[in-house]
Parts: sequence; C-alpha cells; structure tokens
Amino acid sequence: MEQAMSQLTPQQRQAVMMKAQQEANQQIMQSMIEKMVATCFKTCAGTSGDKLDSREQGCLANCQDRFLDVREQVGKALEKRQEM
Repeated sequence: MEQAMSQLTPQQRQAVMMKAQQEANQQIMQSMIEKMVATCFKTCAGTSGDKLDSREQGCLANCQDRFLDVREQVGKALEKRQEM
C-alpha cells in the first residue's frame, strides 16, 4: 500500500486521503445514529405493547433531538478536522 501511495502525485495522494477521511467520518456518523436508536429506545420505550404512547413518543422525539444536536456539533468538528 505504501509503495502504491508513493507512486501517486501529491494531488492524487491528497484525494486518496480526503476520500479515506470522508469514509471514516461517515462511519462515525452511522455509529452515532445506531447508538441514538438503541439508547433512545431503551430509555423511552416502555411496556405499553406494540405501540408507543404519547409520553414515549415525546421522550423519543426529545432524545432524538438531543442526539441530532450532538451529531451536528460532531459534524462541524469533523469538517474542521478534514480541512487541516
């Protein structure tokens, strides 16, 4: 792999590194979404049966909003890191 990278032009190396960083960032975001679903469901869903009651729905909405706020902040930080 290192030998292949050394044969690339600086622009090609930068493009490869940017692509790798973008893929890593996507994995981070996907992991956050999966964690949000698991955490919010565990926190909010009770034993009311097949459907969520209004309290559970409100809890899930608030939980998701908090995670999405964090996701936005993480996204900004990842973009900033990628610019470096």
